[in-house]
Amino acid sequence: MAGKQTQRAAPTWLDRTIGWISPRAGLRRASAREMLGRAYEGASRADGWRPRRAGASARADYLADARELRHRARALASNVPMIAQAVNVMISCTIGTGIVPRWVNDKTGVVAARWKAWGELADYDGLLDIYGLQGKAWGTMKVDGEVLVRLRERRVGPTVVPLQLQLLEVDWLDVERNEVRGSNEVIAGIEYNKRGDRVAYWLFERHPGDVGLRATLRESQPVPADEVIHLFNPARPGQQAGISALAPVIPMVRDLQVYEDAEQARKNLEARMGAIGEWDESLLDGVSVPDNLKGQGAGAGPAVLDLGELAGGGIIGLPPGMRNPTFVQPTAAPGYVDYVKHKQKIICAGMGVPYEFVTGDMSEVNFSSSRVRTNQYKRDVEREQWTLMVPMFCGRIAKRWLALMDLVGTPVPPNVYPDWTTPKWASVNPVQDVAADLSEIKGGLCSISEKIRQRGYDPELVFGELKTDLERLNKDGTLPLLAALLGAQNPLDLLASLGAEKDAAK
Repeated sequence: MAGKQTQRAAPTWLDRTIGWISPRAGLRRASAREMLGRAYEGASRADGWRPRRAGASARADYLADARELRHRARALASNVPMIAQAVNVMISCTIGTGIVPRWVNDKTGVVAARWKAWGELADYDGLLDIYGLQGKAWGTMKVDGEVLVRLRERRVGPTVVPLQLQLLEVDWLDVERNEVRGSNEVIAGIEYNKRGDRVAYWLFERHPGDVGLRATLRESQPVPADEVIHLFNPARPGQQAGISALAPVIPMVRDLQVYEDAEQARKNLEARMGAIGEWDESLLDGVSVPDNLKGQGAGAGPAVLDLGELAGGGIIGLPPGMRNPTFVQPTAAPGYVDYVKHKQKIICAGMGVPYEFVTGDMSEVNFSSSRVRTNQYKRDVEREQWTLMVPMFCGRIAKRWLALMDLVGTPVPPNVYPDWTTPKWASVNPVQDVAADLSEIKGGLCSISEKIRQRGYDPELVFGELKTDLERLNKDGTLPLLAALLGAQNPLDLLASLGAEKDAAK
């Protein structure tokens, strides 16, 4: 590195002895020592940096730190407004109103109708629909690092297809269970076979931290792995469980909170004043001084006189014997806003969420820079949608749901599978974005139905409403006028096409 000298180890007494006896051997020894020097400055240990648990596997790191990271991340998400908003942004941008399936080869529409009816009853706890469960699962996974979804088959009860989803925090998993069971091995509550496939999850019957008259924690029991969805981000090869997405920023968020608390205490002191005055006994002629203002010894003046808290802007009455007071008004330390904003930007970068999305501060961006950052974040979100949420959560649920649909007397049409549609991003420039969508449709790059689904609507409902509206306008005689206002070249052609379709239907 230019301008930086390489540190060389000082010769030992043995080096000096060998050099005195045989200078040639001493030179070879010194040359060999130089060859042992590191080629990369980042690998030098001269700065004293020693990574913790160097060489540990992803599973070892998880067992050591995952629980504490999870507890701290939950505390930050519950108490720090910026972190709570960051998690909300992650859910809104990744899940939105839901990742919706389009059932390919469902010509009669029976599968789509059954999915819609089932989605309202999908929650085992009876609180959310299927898309609300998607958002809750994603938010929990981001904060805790992982979430469990138990696939409950219910033969009785208010369900269209005998399947309901029970979202479980990872605390339900008995991570303390580590044992060998025959040819299988249980590590942190997950049982693996010889090949490394997941065989079962050892779950408690209730949350270990639950309360209630029946909150006694019993021994964990195995649940087959095909009945449990384990949603997490396997960032490292061999990683079998998840680490909180807040892990890189937890220390910095905590330090920033402590700094802001100290700054708030200092601000409270800045609103008060202090006073320094001289003691003059000549001012006490004929004045009776209270005992609490007298100093040590008879007639002695007080060494320190406490005037109490002096409010800024108030009129202070001086006690007897004090003159020439000097009032001390603390001044604010500069740079507080800049420092906090700088730290917030680093924290948002560590979580992978744009600073402007979290704080709402748009003072440093313009249209172009905002769009560039939004496009980058959009790519990050799409990567997680199609590599994590769709295959690990949505796909697993749809596969089990189709398998159980035959049990309710409605056979699944052949070759039916879901094609998932993610929520559409809010338009920054609606005119340009709509024009771009129309250009994609005209160029054959996308279908009208797909664009409608990206906006969060059901194409069948949209097309049905359009047809109903056109028929109503045609019946009222206002369709030609509306078509002309919309820029149609020949409104009569539209009427003729509608009439031909009506005759064909007869």
